[in-house]
Amino acid sequence: MHTDRMRAPKRRRPLRRTPQTPPDGISLADLAQRASYVGSGEHKSYPSFAGTPKLRADASKCDPRFADPAEITGWLRQTIACGNVGAPWEGEFPRYAWHRLDNVIYEARLVNRELGQYKGYPLDPDEWPEKLTEISEDGDR
Repeated sequence: MHTDRMRAPKRRRPLRRTPQTPPDGISLADLAQRASYVGSGEHKSYPSFAGTPKLRADASKCDPRFADPAEITGWLRQTIACGNVGAPWEGEFPRYAWHRLDNVIYEARLVNRELGQYKGYPLDPDEWPEKLTEISEDGDR
């Protein structure tokens, strides 16, 4: 007797660094207002608002000119509101968000899903996500 074996569908995580639409019921504009940048000592070689420097050997070094968390939070909020976000979604927040500044794309990664807090780091050009919504220097699309 011949029986066809049914295979379980393969589970696939959404591709990393691919912009994704939010789940139903999530307003990116509302979500953006709750997100904030907290940074990480893992990307710092100098004391900063993110705490004691603990630069990891495999981590990109943060540019010291990015010293104002309010300014960086503004960039994070703009990029979330524009939809430059990627799955997986952790609670209400996307794990990733991307912002282009001075021909560099920075990736924000969620570090606290309850509070919507992110750290960030630059990406190499071969890691850049495709098809980001353009944001001008003054924050307009």
